[in-house]
Amino acid sequence: MRELAPLLIPVRFVGAFARSFHPATLPPLLRRTYGRELVSWAFLPLMLGAIEGGTIGIVVKKAFTGQPGVDPYWLDLATAWALAAPNIANLSSFIWAALAKGRPKVKFISWLQTAACVLVAAIAFFPRNGWGLIAVCITLGLARTAWTGVITVRAAVWRNNYPTASRAAIAGKLATVQSLFLAAAGFTVGKAMDWSPDNYHLLFPALALFGLVGNLIYRTVRLRRARQLQRAEHDGRKKDTGFNPMGMVDLLRADPLYARFMWWMSVFGFGNLMLAAPMTFVSTDELKLDYTAGIMINAIVPLLIMPLAIPLWARLMSRTHIIQFRSIHGWSFVLASVAVTLASYLHSIQLLYLGSALLGVGYAGGTLAWNLGHQDFASAERDAEYMAVHVTLNGIRGIFAPLAAWGLHQWLAPLGYAPLVLVICTVINTIGVLGFMSMRKQISPRAALEPTLGQVR
Repeated sequence: MRELAPLLIPVRFVGAFARSFHPATLPPLLRRTYGRELVSWAFLPLMLGAIEGGTIGIVVKKAFTGQPGVDPYWLDLATAWALAAPNIANLSSFIWAALAKGRPKVKFISWLQTAACVLVAAIAFFPRNGWGLIAVCITLGLARTAWTGVITVRAAVWRNNYPTASRAAIAGKLATVQSLFLAAAGFTVGKAMDWSPDNYHLLFPALALFGLVGNLIYRTVRLRRARQLQRAEHDGRKKDTGFNPMGMVDLLRADPLYARFMWWMSVFGFGNLMLAAPMTFVSTDELKLDYTAGIMINAIVPLLIMPLAIPLWARLMSRTHIIQFRSIHGWSFVLASVAVTLASYLHSIQLLYLGSALLGVGYAGGTLAWNLGHQDFASAERDAEYMAVHVTLNGIRGIFAPLAAWGLHQWLAPLGYAPLVLVICTVINTIGVLGFMSMRKQISPRAALEPTLGQVR
Protein backbone atom coordinates (compact mmCIF):
# COMPACT_ATOMS: atom_id res chain seq x y z
CA MET A 1 0.00 0.00 0.00
CA ARG A 2 2.88 2.38 0.65
CA GLU A 3 3.98 1.98 -2.97
CA LEU A 4 0.49 2.98 -4.13
CA ALA A 5 0.23 6.00 -1.84
CA PRO A 6 1.72 8.50 -4.34
CA LEU A 7 -0.71 7.27 -6.99
CA LEU A 8 -3.65 7.92 -4.68
CA ILE A 9 -2.78 11.59 -4.16
CA PRO A 10 -4.49 12.78 -7.40
CA VAL A 11 -7.55 10.67 -6.56
CA ARG A 12 -7.78 12.20 -3.09
CA PHE A 13 -7.31 15.68 -4.53
CA VAL A 14 -10.13 15.18 -7.04
CA GLY A 15 -12.33 13.72 -4.30
CA ALA A 16 -11.68 16.66 -1.98
CA PHE A 17 -12.29 19.07 -4.84
CA ALA A 18 -15.63 17.45 -5.68
CA ARG A 19 -16.73 17.34 -2.02
CA SER A 20 -16.03 21.06 -1.66
CA PHE A 21 -19.06 21.72 -3.89
CA HIS A 22 -21.49 19.69 -1.78
CA PRO A 23 -24.26 21.76 -0.15
CA ALA A 24 -23.30 20.24 3.21
CA THR A 25 -20.26 22.53 3.24
CA LEU A 26 -22.60 25.51 3.73
CA PRO A 27 -24.85 26.57 6.61
CA PRO A 28 -28.21 24.71 6.59
CA LEU A 29 -30.19 27.80 5.58
CA LEU A 30 -28.27 28.10 2.29
CA ARG A 31 -28.09 24.46 1.23
CA ARG A 32 -31.34 23.97 -0.66
CA THR A 33 -31.07 27.15 -2.75
CA TYR A 34 -27.39 26.61 -3.44
CA GLY A 35 -27.96 22.95 -4.38
CA ARG A 36 -30.61 23.82 -6.93
CA GLU A 37 -28.52 26.60 -8.42
CA LEU A 38 -25.49 24.33 -8.58
CA VAL A 39 -27.32 21.68 -10.60
CA SER A 40 -28.96 24.23 -12.89
CA TRP A 41 -25.58 25.83 -13.64
CA ALA A 42 -24.27 22.43 -14.65
CA PHE A 43 -26.86 22.13 -17.45
CA LEU A 44 -27.26 25.73 -18.61
CA PRO A 45 -23.57 26.18 -19.62
CA LEU A 46 -23.89 23.28 -22.05
CA MET A 47 -26.29 25.48 -24.01
CA LEU A 48 -24.28 28.63 -23.44
CA GLY A 49 -21.07 26.86 -24.54
CA ALA A 50 -22.35 26.76 -28.11
CA ILE A 51 -22.27 30.56 -28.30
CA GLU A 52 -19.34 31.25 -25.97
CA GLY A 53 -17.15 33.87 -27.65
CA GLY A 54 -14.01 31.76 -28.06
CA THR A 55 -16.04 28.83 -29.42
CA ILE A 56 -18.48 30.55 -31.76
CA GLY A 57 -15.72 32.82 -33.07
CA ILE A 58 -13.72 29.81 -34.31
CA VAL A 59 -16.88 28.18 -35.69
CA VAL A 60 -17.87 31.27 -37.66
CA LYS A 61 -14.35 31.91 -38.97
CA LYS A 62 -13.70 28.36 -40.15
CA ALA A 63 -17.17 27.13 -41.11
CA PHE A 64 -17.90 30.07 -43.41
CA THR A 65 -14.44 30.45 -44.98
CA GLY A 66 -14.71 29.94 -48.76
CA GLN A 67 -18.48 29.49 -48.71
CA PRO A 68 -20.77 31.02 -51.39
CA GLY A 69 -21.38 34.73 -50.93
CA VAL A 70 -18.88 35.07 -48.06
CA ASP A 71 -16.20 37.71 -48.61
CA PRO A 72 -13.04 37.25 -46.45
CA TYR A 73 -13.08 40.94 -45.52
CA TRP A 74 -16.60 40.74 -44.09
CA LEU A 75 -15.98 37.29 -42.62
CA ASP A 76 -13.26 38.76 -40.41
CA LEU A 77 -15.73 41.42 -39.26
CA ALA A 78 -18.36 38.73 -38.58
CA THR A 79 -15.76 36.80 -36.55
CA ALA A 80 -14.99 39.92 -34.51
CA TRP A 81 -18.75 40.38 -33.98
CA ALA A 82 -19.17 36.77 -32.82
CA LEU A 83 -16.34 37.23 -30.31
CA ALA A 84 -17.70 40.57 -29.12
CA ALA A 85 -21.43 39.71 -29.09
CA PRO A 86 -21.51 38.87 -25.35
CA ASN A 87 -20.11 42.30 -24.55
CA ILE A 88 -22.09 44.27 -27.13
CA ALA A 89 -25.27 42.65 -25.82
CA ASN A 90 -24.47 44.21 -22.46
CA LEU A 91 -25.89 47.47 -23.82
CA SER A 92 -29.31 45.99 -23.09
CA SER A 93 -28.52 45.71 -19.39
CA PHE A 94 -30.36 48.90 -18.41
CA ILE A 95 -33.45 47.68 -20.23
CA TRP A 96 -33.42 44.42 -18.28
CA ALA A 97 -32.74 46.23 -15.00
CA ALA A 98 -35.76 48.46 -15.63
CA LEU A 99 -38.03 45.61 -16.73
CA ALA A 100 -37.07 43.50 -13.70
CA LYS A 101 -37.96 46.26 -11.23
CA GLY A 102 -40.69 45.06 -8.90
CA ARG A 103 -41.05 41.72 -10.72
CA PRO A 104 -40.33 38.18 -9.42
CA LYS A 105 -36.64 37.78 -10.14
CA VAL A 106 -36.37 34.00 -10.51
CA LYS A 107 -39.34 33.85 -12.88
CA PHE A 108 -37.94 36.75 -14.90
CA ILE A 109 -34.55 35.04 -15.20
CA SER A 110 -36.08 31.70 -16.16
CA TRP A 111 -37.98 33.24 -19.09
CA LEU A 112 -34.78 34.82 -20.38
CA GLN A 113 -32.97 31.49 -20.08
CA THR A 114 -35.72 29.86 -22.16
CA ALA A 115 -35.42 32.55 -24.83
CA ALA A 116 -31.64 32.02 -25.02
CA CYS A 117 -32.11 28.27 -25.45
CA VAL A 118 -34.61 28.74 -28.30
CA LEU A 119 -32.31 31.18 -30.09
CA VAL A 120 -29.29 28.86 -29.78
CA ALA A 121 -31.33 26.05 -31.32
CA ALA A 122 -32.43 28.39 -34.15
CA ILE A 123 -28.82 28.84 -35.32
CA ALA A 124 -28.93 25.24 -36.57
CA PHE A 125 -31.41 26.15 -39.32
CA PHE A 126 -29.15 28.61 -41.18
CA PRO A 127 -27.09 27.51 -44.22
CA ARG A 128 -23.37 28.07 -44.68
CA ASN A 129 -23.52 30.96 -47.15
CA GLY A 130 -23.54 34.75 -47.08
CA TRP A 131 -27.16 35.08 -45.94
CA GLY A 132 -26.67 32.31 -43.40
CA LEU A 133 -23.68 34.17 -41.93
CA ILE A 134 -25.80 37.29 -41.47
CA ALA A 135 -28.60 35.26 -39.86
CA VAL A 136 -26.17 33.54 -37.48
CA CYS A 137 -24.75 36.91 -36.39
CA ILE A 138 -28.22 38.36 -35.75
CA THR A 139 -29.48 35.32 -33.83
CA LEU A 140 -26.27 35.15 -31.84
CA GLY A 141 -26.72 38.79 -30.86
CA LEU A 142 -30.31 38.17 -29.72
CA ALA A 143 -29.28 35.11 -27.68
CA ARG A 144 -26.51 37.00 -25.95
CA THR A 145 -28.91 39.89 -25.29
CA ALA A 146 -31.28 37.53 -23.49
CA TRP A 147 -28.37 36.16 -21.48
CA THR A 148 -27.34 39.69 -20.51
CA GLY A 149 -30.68 39.95 -18.72
CA VAL A 150 -29.88 36.75 -16.82
CA ILE A 151 -26.53 38.14 -15.66
CA THR A 152 -27.94 41.56 -14.74
CA VAL A 153 -30.82 40.27 -12.61
CA ARG A 154 -28.93 37.29 -11.16
CA ALA A 155 -26.74 39.62 -9.08
CA ALA A 156 -29.81 40.67 -7.05
CA VAL A 157 -30.75 37.02 -6.46
CA TRP A 158 -27.29 36.21 -5.13
CA ARG A 159 -27.26 39.28 -2.93
CA ASN A 160 -30.54 38.32 -1.26
CA ASN A 161 -29.93 34.57 -1.02
CA TYR A 162 -26.34 34.48 0.22
CA PRO A 163 -24.79 36.47 3.10
CA THR A 164 -21.71 38.63 2.66
CA ALA A 165 -19.34 36.16 4.30
CA SER A 166 -20.33 33.33 1.93
CA ARG A 167 -21.20 35.17 -1.28
CA ALA A 168 -17.79 35.29 -2.97
CA ALA A 169 -17.11 31.63 -2.18
CA ILE A 170 -20.54 30.54 -3.47
CA ALA A 171 -20.22 32.67 -6.59
CA GLY A 172 -16.81 31.10 -7.13
CA LYS A 173 -18.23 27.57 -6.86
CA LEU A 174 -21.04 28.32 -9.28
CA ALA A 175 -18.60 29.96 -11.69
CA THR A 176 -16.29 26.94 -11.42
CA VAL A 177 -19.08 24.53 -12.32
CA GLN A 178 -20.10 26.79 -15.18
CA SER A 179 -16.54 27.00 -16.55
CA LEU A 180 -16.09 23.20 -16.49
CA PHE A 181 -19.30 22.57 -18.39
CA LEU A 182 -18.61 25.42 -20.81
CA ALA A 183 -15.27 23.73 -21.53
CA ALA A 184 -17.04 20.40 -22.09
CA ALA A 185 -19.46 22.05 -24.51
CA GLY A 186 -16.61 23.76 -26.35
CA PHE A 187 -14.69 20.49 -26.71
CA THR A 188 -17.84 18.78 -28.02
CA VAL A 189 -18.40 21.53 -30.58
CA GLY A 190 -14.76 21.39 -31.71
CA LYS A 191 -14.73 17.62 -32.21
CA ALA A 192 -18.11 17.62 -33.96
CA MET A 193 -17.09 20.42 -36.32
CA ASP A 194 -13.79 18.67 -37.13
CA TRP A 195 -15.79 15.61 -38.22
CA SER A 196 -18.07 17.76 -40.39
CA PRO A 197 -18.66 21.54 -40.49
CA ASP A 198 -22.37 20.80 -41.03
CA ASN A 199 -22.71 19.10 -37.65
CA TYR A 200 -23.88 22.33 -36.04
CA HIS A 201 -27.31 21.62 -37.55
CA LEU A 202 -27.76 18.79 -35.02
CA LEU A 203 -25.38 19.87 -32.26
CA PHE A 204 -26.84 23.28 -31.41
CA PRO A 205 -30.41 22.02 -30.78
CA ALA A 206 -29.02 19.16 -28.66
CA LEU A 207 -27.06 21.59 -26.49
CA ALA A 208 -30.12 23.86 -26.25
CA LEU A 209 -32.10 20.92 -24.80
CA PHE A 210 -29.57 20.62 -21.96
CA GLY A 211 -30.10 24.31 -21.31
CA LEU A 212 -33.85 23.77 -21.01
CA VAL A 213 -33.25 21.07 -18.41
CA GLY A 214 -31.16 23.53 -16.41
CA ASN A 215 -33.92 26.09 -16.80
CA LEU A 216 -36.52 23.72 -15.32
CA ILE A 217 -34.30 23.22 -12.28
CA TYR A 218 -33.60 26.95 -11.89
CA ARG A 219 -37.35 27.65 -11.75
CA THR A 220 -37.42 25.89 -8.35
CA VAL A 221 -34.90 28.34 -6.79
CA ARG A 222 -36.45 30.41 -4.00
CA LEU A 223 -35.57 34.08 -3.56
CA ARG A 224 -35.30 35.03 0.09
CA ARG A 225 -36.95 38.30 1.21
CA ALA A 226 -38.54 38.59 -2.25
CA ARG A 227 -41.44 40.77 -1.06
CA GLN A 228 -39.13 43.10 0.85
CA LEU A 229 -36.97 43.49 -2.25
CA GLN A 230 -39.98 44.24 -4.45
CA ARG A 231 -41.25 46.86 -1.99
CA ALA A 232 -37.82 48.49 -1.84
CA GLU A 233 -37.67 48.56 -5.63
CA HIS A 234 -41.12 50.11 -5.87
CA ASP A 235 -40.15 52.74 -3.28
CA GLY A 236 -37.03 53.56 -5.28
CA ARG A 237 -38.74 53.96 -8.62
CA LYS A 238 -38.31 57.73 -8.52
CA LYS A 239 -34.58 57.14 -8.64
CA ASP A 240 -34.90 54.46 -11.26
CA THR A 241 -32.59 54.99 -14.24
CA GLY A 242 -35.04 53.01 -16.39
CA PHE A 243 -34.62 53.23 -20.13
CA ASN A 244 -33.17 56.76 -19.95
CA PRO A 245 -29.42 56.78 -20.70
CA MET A 246 -29.17 59.98 -18.66
CA GLY A 247 -29.98 57.87 -15.61
CA MET A 248 -26.56 56.28 -15.95
CA VAL A 249 -24.97 59.72 -16.10
CA ASP A 250 -26.90 60.80 -12.99
CA LEU A 251 -25.77 57.73 -11.09
CA LEU A 252 -22.12 58.30 -12.01
CA ARG A 253 -22.34 61.97 -11.05
CA ALA A 254 -23.80 61.03 -7.68
CA ASP A 255 -21.02 58.52 -7.04
CA PRO A 256 -17.72 59.99 -8.32
CA LEU A 257 -15.64 57.15 -6.90
CA TYR A 258 -17.65 54.61 -8.86
CA ALA A 259 -17.43 56.88 -11.92
CA ARG A 260 -13.64 56.92 -11.73
CA PHE A 261 -13.57 53.16 -11.25
CA MET A 262 -15.77 52.76 -14.33
CA TRP A 263 -13.38 54.97 -16.32
CA TRP A 264 -10.39 52.78 -15.59
CA MET A 265 -12.51 49.68 -16.15
CA SER A 266 -13.29 51.07 -19.60
CA VAL A 267 -9.62 51.60 -20.42
CA PHE A 268 -8.57 48.22 -19.05
CA GLY A 269 -11.54 46.44 -20.63
CA PHE A 270 -10.94 48.05 -24.01
CA GLY A 271 -7.55 46.35 -24.23
CA ASN A 272 -9.00 43.02 -23.13
CA LEU A 273 -11.84 43.17 -25.66
CA MET A 274 -9.42 44.05 -28.45
CA LEU A 275 -7.41 40.90 -27.72
CA ALA A 276 -9.98 38.25 -28.73
CA ALA A 277 -10.14 38.94 -32.48
CA PRO A 278 -6.37 39.05 -33.24
CA MET A 279 -5.89 35.99 -31.01
CA THR A 280 -8.43 34.13 -33.15
CA PHE A 281 -6.71 35.32 -36.34
CA VAL A 282 -3.38 34.03 -35.01
CA SER A 283 -5.00 30.63 -34.38
CA THR A 284 -6.73 30.33 -37.76
CA ASP A 285 -4.78 32.44 -40.27
CA GLU A 286 -1.21 32.22 -38.99
CA LEU A 287 -1.03 28.80 -37.30
CA LYS A 288 -3.81 27.11 -39.35
CA LEU A 289 -5.22 25.23 -36.35
CA ASP A 290 -8.29 22.99 -36.70
CA TYR A 291 -11.59 23.54 -34.88
CA THR A 292 -10.64 21.62 -31.75
CA ALA A 293 -7.20 23.21 -31.34
CA GLY A 294 -8.56 26.69 -32.05
CA ILE A 295 -11.39 26.26 -29.54
CA MET A 296 -8.93 24.74 -27.04
CA ILE A 297 -6.82 27.90 -27.13
CA ASN A 298 -9.62 30.44 -27.32
CA ALA A 299 -12.09 28.83 -24.92
CA ILE A 300 -11.33 25.45 -23.35
CA VAL A 301 -7.92 26.06 -21.77
CA PRO A 302 -9.02 29.31 -20.05
CA LEU A 303 -12.19 27.58 -18.83
CA LEU A 304 -10.22 24.64 -17.39
CA ILE A 305 -7.75 26.94 -15.65
CA MET A 306 -10.52 28.96 -14.02
CA PRO A 307 -11.54 26.34 -11.40
CA LEU A 308 -7.95 26.23 -10.16
CA ALA A 309 -7.65 30.00 -9.84
CA ILE A 310 -11.15 30.97 -8.66
CA PRO A 311 -10.65 29.87 -5.02
CA LEU A 312 -7.48 31.97 -4.77
CA TRP A 313 -9.17 35.05 -6.20
CA ALA A 314 -12.26 34.46 -4.02
CA ARG A 315 -10.14 34.57 -0.86
CA LEU A 316 -8.51 37.80 -2.01
CA MET A 317 -11.82 39.36 -2.98
CA SER A 318 -13.47 38.50 0.33
CA ARG A 319 -11.01 40.71 2.22
CA THR A 320 -10.35 43.58 -0.21
CA HIS A 321 -12.27 46.35 -1.90
CA ILE A 322 -12.91 45.79 -5.61
CA ILE A 323 -10.50 48.61 -6.53
CA GLN A 324 -7.69 46.93 -4.61
CA PHE A 325 -8.67 43.60 -6.13
CA ARG A 326 -8.52 44.92 -9.70
CA SER A 327 -5.13 46.55 -9.13
CA ILE A 328 -3.71 43.09 -8.40
CA HIS A 329 -5.87 40.93 -10.64
CA GLY A 330 -5.38 43.10 -13.73
CA TRP A 331 -1.75 42.06 -14.17
CA SER A 332 -2.84 38.54 -15.13
CA PHE A 333 -4.39 39.98 -18.30
CA VAL A 334 -1.28 42.03 -19.02
CA LEU A 335 0.90 38.91 -18.81
CA ALA A 336 -1.57 37.04 -21.05
CA SER A 337 -1.39 39.82 -23.66
CA VAL A 338 2.42 39.70 -23.58
CA ALA A 339 2.43 35.92 -24.11
CA VAL A 340 -0.03 36.09 -27.04
CA THR A 341 1.98 38.93 -28.61
CA LEU A 342 5.19 36.89 -28.42
CA ALA A 343 3.33 33.87 -29.82
CA SER A 344 2.34 35.91 -32.87
CA TYR A 345 5.85 37.28 -33.45
CA LEU A 346 7.50 33.85 -33.00
CA HIS A 347 4.69 31.73 -34.53
CA SER A 348 4.73 29.65 -31.36
CA ILE A 349 1.80 27.40 -30.47
CA GLN A 350 3.34 26.82 -27.02
CA LEU A 351 3.33 30.54 -26.21
CA LEU A 352 -0.23 30.79 -27.48
CA TYR A 353 -1.25 28.05 -25.03
CA LEU A 354 0.61 29.90 -22.27
CA GLY A 355 -1.28 33.08 -23.09
CA SER A 356 -4.52 31.09 -23.08
CA ALA A 357 -3.74 29.67 -19.62
CA LEU A 358 -2.94 33.14 -18.27
CA LEU A 359 -6.24 34.38 -19.67
CA GLY A 360 -7.90 31.63 -17.65
CA VAL A 361 -6.27 33.03 -14.50
CA GLY A 362 -7.56 36.47 -15.43
CA TYR A 363 -11.06 35.26 -16.27
CA ALA A 364 -11.22 33.44 -12.92
CA GLY A 365 -10.88 36.68 -10.99
CA GLY A 366 -12.86 38.59 -13.58
CA THR A 367 -15.97 36.45 -13.21
CA LEU A 368 -16.05 37.16 -9.47
CA ALA A 369 -15.37 40.87 -9.90
CA TRP A 370 -17.96 41.06 -12.68
CA ASN A 371 -20.79 39.61 -10.60
CA LEU A 372 -19.96 41.09 -7.19
CA GLY A 373 -17.62 44.07 -7.58
CA HIS A 374 -20.31 46.73 -8.01
CA GLN A 375 -21.75 45.75 -4.63
CA ASP A 376 -18.85 47.57 -2.96
CA PHE A 377 -20.60 50.75 -4.11
CA ALA A 378 -24.34 49.92 -4.34
CA SER A 379 -27.09 49.75 -1.73
CA ALA A 380 -29.34 46.68 -1.87
CA GLU A 381 -32.26 48.35 -3.66
CA ARG A 382 -29.93 49.86 -6.30
CA ASP A 383 -27.93 46.70 -6.93
CA ALA A 384 -29.36 46.10 -10.40
CA GLU A 385 -28.81 49.74 -11.39
CA TYR A 386 -25.13 49.70 -10.47
CA MET A 387 -24.72 46.37 -12.21
CA ALA A 388 -26.50 47.81 -15.24
CA VAL A 389 -24.05 50.75 -15.38
CA HIS A 390 -21.12 48.36 -15.32
CA VAL A 391 -22.62 46.03 -17.90
CA THR A 392 -23.80 48.84 -20.20
CA LEU A 393 -20.40 50.54 -20.25
CA ASN A 394 -18.88 47.16 -21.05
CA GLY A 395 -21.30 46.95 -23.95
CA ILE A 396 -20.20 50.34 -25.26
CA ARG A 397 -16.55 49.34 -25.30
CA GLY A 398 -17.67 45.96 -26.62
CA ILE A 399 -18.76 47.74 -29.81
CA PHE A 400 -15.66 49.83 -30.41
CA ALA A 401 -12.85 47.58 -29.16
CA PRO A 402 -13.44 44.70 -31.63
CA LEU A 403 -13.95 47.20 -34.44
CA ALA A 404 -10.65 48.84 -33.54
CA ALA A 405 -8.89 45.45 -33.48
CA TRP A 406 -10.50 44.42 -36.78
CA GLY A 407 -9.63 47.74 -38.47
CA LEU A 408 -6.04 47.64 -37.24
CA HIS A 409 -5.69 44.03 -38.38
CA GLN A 410 -7.07 44.83 -41.85
CA TRP A 411 -4.57 47.67 -42.13
CA LEU A 412 -1.46 46.09 -40.60
CA ALA A 413 -1.75 42.40 -41.56
CA PRO A 414 -1.24 42.96 -45.33
CA LEU A 415 1.88 44.98 -44.46
CA GLY A 416 3.26 42.14 -42.34
CA TYR A 417 2.72 43.97 -39.02
CA ALA A 418 -0.24 42.03 -37.60
CA PRO A 419 1.47 41.46 -34.19
CA LEU A 420 1.42 45.23 -33.62
CA VAL A 421 -2.31 44.94 -32.91
CA LEU A 422 -1.45 42.73 -29.93
CA VAL A 423 1.22 45.18 -28.79
CA ILE A 424 -1.42 47.91 -28.70
CA CYS A 425 -3.71 45.64 -26.64
CA THR A 426 -0.92 45.06 -24.14
CA VAL A 427 -0.16 48.77 -23.77
CA ILE A 428 -3.82 49.65 -23.18
CA ASN A 429 -4.18 46.87 -20.60
CA THR A 430 -1.12 48.11 -18.74
CA ILE A 431 -2.42 51.69 -18.63
CA GLY A 432 -5.71 50.41 -17.19
CA VAL A 433 -4.01 48.48 -14.39
CA LEU A 434 -1.87 51.49 -13.51
CA GLY A 435 -5.12 53.46 -13.25
CA PHE A 436 -6.47 50.95 -10.72
CA MET A 437 -3.23 51.26 -8.78
CA SER A 438 -3.63 55.04 -8.63
CA MET A 439 -7.13 54.54 -7.21
CA ARG A 440 -5.84 51.99 -4.73
CA LYS A 441 -3.85 54.73 -3.05
CA GLN A 442 -7.04 56.75 -2.81
CA ILE A 443 -9.32 53.99 -1.50
CA SER A 444 -7.05 52.55 1.21
CA PRO A 445 -7.36 55.41 3.71
CA ARG A 446 -11.07 55.80 2.96
CA ALA A 447 -11.67 52.10 3.57
CA ALA A 448 -9.91 52.40 6.93
CA LEU A 449 -12.14 55.31 7.95
CA GLU A 450 -15.34 53.70 6.68
CA PRO A 451 -15.35 50.05 7.72
CA THR A 452 -18.59 49.31 5.87
CA LEU A 453 -17.01 50.18 2.54
CA GLY A 454 -16.01 46.98 0.86
CA GLN A 455 -18.25 44.94 3.15
CA VAL A 456 -21.61 45.66 1.57
CA ARG A 457 -21.43 42.65 -0.71
